[in-house]
This record gives sequence, structure tokens and C-alpha cells, in this order.
Amino acid sequence: MIKDGLNRRQLLQGLGASLGVLALRGFDAQAASPVYFTHGIASGDPLSDRVILWTRLLPGDGQHRDHLSCAWQVALDRDFKQLVSSGNTSTSAAQDYCVKVDATGLAPNQHYFYRFISAGVSSSVGMTRSLPEGDVDEFRLGVCSCSNYPQGYFNVYRHMANTDLDLVLHLGDYIYEYAEGVYANSVASDQLGRQVEPSNEILSIEDYRMRYGLYRTDADLQAVHARHPFICVWDDHELANDCWTDGAENHNEGEGDFAARMRFARQAYHEWMPIRTTSDGDQAPIFRNFKLGKLADLIMLDTRMHGRNQPLDYAVDLPMRSVLFNVSESGASLVREEEAKISDTDLVRVNVPFDFSSGSAVAITDYQRIKNLTAATLPEGWYYLPDGERFKNEALVDPNRTILGADQEQWLDTQLQASKQRGTPWQILGQQVLMGKLGLPVLTDKELNLEGTKPEYRPIMQMMQTLAKEALPFNLDAWDGYAACRDTVFKSLAEHGVNPVVLAGDTHNAWAFNLSNSQGQAVGVEIGTPGVNSPGLETYLATEPAVLGRAMLSASPELFAVDTAQRGWSELVLTPEAATNQWHFVSTVLDREFTVSSAEKQHCKLGDKRFS
Repeated sequence: MIKDGLNRRQLLQGLGASLGVLALRGFDAQAASPVYFTHGIASGDPLSDRVILWTRLLPGDGQHRDHLSCAWQVALDRDFKQLVSSGNTSTSAAQDYCVKVDATGLAPNQHYFYRFISAGVSSSVGMTRSLPEGDVDEFRLGVCSCSNYPQGYFNVYRHMANTDLDLVLHLGDYIYEYAEGVYANSVASDQLGRQVEPSNEILSIEDYRMRYGLYRTDADLQAVHARHPFICVWDDHELANDCWTDGAENHNEGEGDFAARMRFARQAYHEWMPIRTTSDGDQAPIFRNFKLGKLADLIMLDTRMHGRNQPLDYAVDLPMRSVLFNVSESGASLVREEEAKISDTDLVRVNVPFDFSSGSAVAITDYQRIKNLTAATLPEGWYYLPDGERFKNEALVDPNRTILGADQEQWLDTQLQASKQRGTPWQILGQQVLMGKLGLPVLTDKELNLEGTKPEYRPIMQMMQTLAKEALPFNLDAWDGYAACRDTVFKSLAEHGVNPVVLAGDTHNAWAFNLSNSQGQAVGVEIGTPGVNSPGLETYLATEPAVLGRAMLSASPELFAVDTAQRGWSELVLTPEAATNQWHFVSTVLDREFTVSSAEKQHCKLGDKRFS
């Protein structure tokens, strides 16, 4: 039998050149064969009676096929003597030679083996599991996110593959879209050979397909897919960095039509991920739900693309302190804010600079002196200061800003109501970004250690400290930048959430929150999983991790526990009595040899809605 997991660097040897870039997915044929299973196998989106099975199959002669046949089998034993489900399917260049089937006829809460066969050649054998029905004594989930090929090895995936789990939840950033050398670790790229393919930033359908193909040649990623079923949701890097419904930070006019790029990204995701999709070949929308027997409802949300408004940006949206003037032919007079609310006169708002030359901040409110000034033309020693209160009272609480979209908000509320009505003890919200309130940490100059910080990050760190004194949020890309939408969700959780557990990825660090609404009522807990290998806060801040952790806890009353410096994953164990989270951290991502350490467990007893 021909095995997959082939040499990535000897690209097209032994394969007909006519397949061109379609074969260029980090695959090399090492022996003559009628077909090749090039990127391992995977399973996902399990239900109690079915599961999605995935592989990729290339014709051995290198000639394109409109129809390449493939059989699939599911069995109770690794030797496939006890078949329970089987069938035939096909693939072609139109779907990048990916094979996806929905294997039905399974029994609840059962382990299975599966494989694919074409032209007498068998894929490797995978293991999967159907979801339970009825009473469940225990359910074990592995939660991960943020796997960046040129940052190092996927040792976290290896550890997850070797751990007994019922299910893996991947909360996004399964791939990264950047060009070679961008957001990469030089050791990983230069010494470990983990360069990206294609070398450009991915924009076209072929680019996105090729990047998935590169990632899926990784032995550790293949291993965890072969061992466990996945439930996945995208974050931004499967699409474009810091994206929203109709734009992204990492997309400009020179990169073509944004909507077209997103169609390409969603199509490649649909093709390469073991996810149940519609037949139109475009993975959207992605929010959906799963029942873990009578124990829990797993509700997967899209906080990145479906209904998200453009994120706020301190550099763009943070207002400076300003004053109002009543300007007339006779001059300009200051107007107090409370007077402005009842005035019928057109007023002029002008940013007010502060003169620090005397050692203290002196506001300059002479209209003629300041009316035409900008940040670039301020006299020496003069500075604008941020108006944190105005930002918090206006932009941050704008009722029109949403991270979900009105339809997904209503869908979530409906799902929570249905879960409560069927008496499910736990409601798990799988989504991308932190929901808990995370404040900017207040650090002394000594703790900040600017001398040990990379020069390009120093201005950002200094700005952070200015904003920290205003008690502003740490990350506007997360739910903190969509407070009104979060309030709506918290209202649903307070009314219908029996025991909510929110899961998040995105940050590359580990977080645990006791979530509460504006009335101080506990609405649930949140677990932010550390990244697989993408760098965390330790990359940007030279502050000692223990010091930073204490400062984060001090600035964030909802924050229960944090780790800001290690890569790893979260293990969430659900029972009828409690939900328990434990972070597992790998010692390195730059060496195949690694050790694993585990943090203290966080426990949430049924009914508490808080970690203790």
C-alpha cells in the first residue's frame, strides 16, 4: 500500500507535470502508483449517527480527471472485518481533488476506524467517534487555535494526538495568510525549513488551496486529525487578518476585490476542512450546533465574518480631549459640555493641546492659537491627550455595533432557549475572540522594561500605558470592542443560560474569566485557549510573565487566571456535576523533543457559573 505523509520538498518528481500547481501542495510521489492519498485523512462534525470523512486523492499519471473514483469504509475494528458503513464517491480538479463524505448509519457514542480506497490503493487508517445520546457521565474536549507553520513545530498537535479525547475543537487560525518572512520565526524558517508555500500572501483560490496543502503535510497535524474528530470554525487568518464583513486590515485595493477573495477563502476552507457544508461549495454561514447527549449543547458561533462591523482602532477612533467654542464675528468663547446639549447655536469642537514644558500639563484653550493645529504641527512640548471617558461613553457602547449580526444574535438566543427547555446542564459556546472584559495592565517603567523591548514595539507600549490610566480595554478586536452586542448576549445567557461555558482562541495566550453582566450578575465562565505555536504577549512585552499576569488580573476584575508566555491547548472535561479546564503547555515549538507541563485545574460546579 502507498502511504501518505510524503516528502514536502521534492515537489513534483514522479508526477506528471500536467497537474501543475494542483499537485503542488507540498506533496511528492516517491513510488509509481495509480493514485496517491497525499495529505492524510481527517474526520469532523460528528453527530450521533454520522460523521464527515476527508482525504485528498491525486491521479498517479499526473493527468487531470473530471471523475476520480474512491471508496470509503467505516468499521469497528482496524482490520475492517466489522464494517458498519461504506460507499463510493469521487473527486476531481474542481474540488482540488479533496474527498468529503458524510458517513451515516453509525451508532451513538461509538469509536470507529475509517479509510479510503481507490484503484487498489488504501489511505492510512483514521479513528473517529460519534456523539453520544442520552445520559453522559463524562465528555472530554481538546480546545486549540492559532497554528502558524513558519513559527515552529506543531508539538501541541502531537500531544493532543496522544491524549484520550472525545472531540477536538479548533477555534480558528488553522492557517495564516501571510507571505514568506511575514509573521515568521527566523529559526523555524531558516533552520527548520518551515517556509510557506506559496511564498506570496495568499489571495487567489489556488493560493488558499496551496497553503492548506502545505499545512496538511505536517506530520503532527496529520496525526491529530487521524486520532480525533474535529469541529472547526474559522477566525481571521483563514480569511485575512483582522477582517470583518466587508473588509480587513490585511487587504488593500491592490489585492483585488475583497468579496471575491473571501469567496476563494471560504471555498478552500470548504474543500480542505472536515466540516459539514452545503452543496454549493462555499462555506458560509459557519455557525451551527451539536448535542453532546443530555450533557451539553455545543453552539458554534462566527464572531469574525458573518455579521461583524469593522473593529475600532485606538489609532483612528480614540478621540482627543477637546473643547467646544461658540464662534462669532466678535470672537470665540468656550462652551461647557452641559450647555452644549441645550444650545441651538452651531458650535465648533477643537482638540485641545496640553503644554508640558513646565513639567505639568497646562491646557491651551486660546481658539486662535489652536484652531488650525494638528498633531504634526504642535509646538515643542505640546501634546494632545486621549479622551478615554468620551471614548468609553460613546464609541465603545454604540448600540449599532455588532460582532454577530442581528440574525446570529437571534439564532443564539433561540439555541439557548431550546437547550434550557430540553434540560441540558451545560451550554458550550465555541467562538473565536475573548468575551471577558480585559483591561490594559498598568505597569511601571521598570516593569515595562522598554530597553528590553524591540524598538518597533516601544511606541505601542508607551501608548498602552497612557491608555491604561484611562482604564480602557486591552483588545478592541475582541468583544470589548462590541459592548452593546455583548450586553445582548449576556441578557440571553442570564435568561436562558443554565451553565454557560464560553470558549475562545485568537490571543495565543491562556485566559479564564468569570463573566458578569453590567448588574454584576454571574452569567457564565470563559476559557481562552493558548496558541498551538503562534507567539504570545511575551514576544511584544519584555515584562516578566508573572508580573504581567498580576497586572492583567489587577486591571480585569473578571479575569480568574492567566498565562501570558506559553504555547499549548485546553482540556475541558464536562460531567453532570462540574466543568473542569486544564491548560497543557509544551516546552518548545522549535525542537521535536519537548516536554509538557500542566497548569492547575479550574473548576466550575454546576449552578455556580463561576470558577473556584
